[in-house]
Amino acid sequence: MQLSSLVFSVVVALSQSYGPPTTIATIKEKSISESSGLAASRSTPGAYWTHNDSGDGPFIYAFDTAGDALGIFRVTGAEARDWEDIAAGPGPQANKSYLYLGDIGDNDAVRDEVVVYRIPEPALSTATRRLTKARPGSTEPAEAIKLKYPDGKQDAEALLVHPTTGNIYIVNKVPIANPTVYEAIAPFTPGKLVTMRRIGTIHVPSLFGGVITGGSISPDGRHVALCDYFQGYEIDLPPTSKDFDDIWKQKMTGFDLGKRKQGESITYRLDGDALLATSEGKQSPLIQVERLRSNRK
Repeated sequence: MQLSSLVFSVVVALSQSYGPPTTIATIKEKSISESSGLAASRSTPGAYWTHNDSGDGPFIYAFDTAGDALGIFRVTGAEARDWEDIAAGPGPQANKSYLYLGDIGDNDAVRDEVVVYRIPEPALSTATRRLTKARPGSTEPAEAIKLKYPDGKQDAEALLVHPTTGNIYIVNKVPIANPTVYEAIAPFTPGKLVTMRRIGTIHVPSLFGGVITGGSISPDGRHVALCDYFQGYEIDLPPTSKDFDDIWKQKMTGFDLGKRKQGESITYRLDGDALLATSEGKQSPLIQVERLRSNRK
């Protein structure tokens, strides 16, 4: 009873910014059994990308807001050790969208370095709808961005990419403690090991501390969304600030993400006026919370 009351008070705190969670679809592709990351397509409005947690091969899956499959692709030249999150952002070529796949899981704290794979976002069409897990499409060769933490091995599940700079952010997963934010500054040389910068810690308004399982930066670069197994959180950049890293110093507020079996993903809709989330498990619900009109820009 006490737990319910405390969680409810956190949810109410942001109810004036977002409406209630709504299940807008069920993901129909049966090969998606552990949706661990989510990213809104920059090339095909209304499309989303996800991937499975550890145990699957290097596959990415596209689907629409009706939950229908739009294409399955094998990521060329990538390994899937423990993929935990996906993000869309800029890359080496201007005016081209890239996907970033975070092979950043490390439950046993044994990895001296982690990898973020970067690929040009695959084009989606009527033809790609016919791709299957047995006969997938192939992406362009992946670039391996190798990363190292400055303070020892870390387990992490949240990968974020800034929509303008292409800087990479990783938020570690620390039960009953404040998670740490790490930053890698773009541009990146594939294969070259980069030691990330420790930005600082953030306070999660939850009884469970920093069990952060997913993250996203809004398309305008003014908001950060994070989630854990139970709910979502948002941080806003002050209107007068021009330094994105100021966002990590701001107060975080929570909001309801609805019923998820095991929530590990969150992303902003392409227009930035809604957040979407999935859950692990087959036929995952696609949950959406919309920003109230009075809080839109």
